[in-house]
Amino acid sequence: MNAGIVEACERGILRSTTLMANGAAFDDAVRLARATPALDVGCHLVLVGGPSLARPGAALPASVAELLWALASRRIAVYQELSAQVRRILDAGLQPSHLDTHKHTHLLPHVLEAVARIAEEFRIPWVRRPFQIPLLRRRFRAVLERHGCRTTDRFTGFRLTGRLRARELAALIRELPGGSTELMCHPGHCTAELLATRSRLTQSRQVELEALTAPQVREAIEQARVRLLSFREM
Repeated sequence: MNAGIVEACERGILRSTTLMANGAAFDDAVRLARATPALDVGCHLVLVGGPSLARPGAALPASVAELLWALASRRIAVYQELSAQVRRILDAGLQPSHLDTHKHTHLLPHVLEAVARIAEEFRIPWVRRPFQIPLLRRRFRAVLERHGCRTTDRFTGFRLTGRLRARELAALIRELPGGSTELMCHPGHCTAELLATRSRLTQSRQVELEALTAPQVREAIEQARVRLLSFREM
């Protein structure tokens, strides 16, 4: 979470964000979340990259390929790691409304089971449905239903990651079908601190912030009669 997300919220276009409990800027993100009560806060669960919270001093797998190897060899305790991340957010005085995972790793069956179990145990009602993959859709839905989890009808924005501009966003909004859709976006300010990270999403964050707050996007929302809601409001 960063100042760009707060700005998009204050300008009436963004309703929800997520925190990475093992992120280096966690304390600052908590401060911003507390100062922006209108913004829904979720937990962006991490199994790829950064330090482990369940095993202090240890590092999480550096890539999805390394995570797959760790899962196959049972070298990572998924439930313990992810529940530790949720507890850190709760201990900071925040109540997550939704869960998703870094790199969408809860598409993996073992990770999905842990995420759904955590959602039920911590009474976090919403879990992201990342993609409409026919081979995974039925099982994904069955696991979430078994644990009493809710999810939106659709998920969008993935294909536009890093190149979400006002024109593309307005077109996407006008083409939305009925029902609920979660839009993934990464607005922010491109600071020297961000440029020093390994993220590929640097200058594009400023572009996405400008897109989210553009008049033509607001016009598209009004014309398409789209209602912006947080997870708590649904």
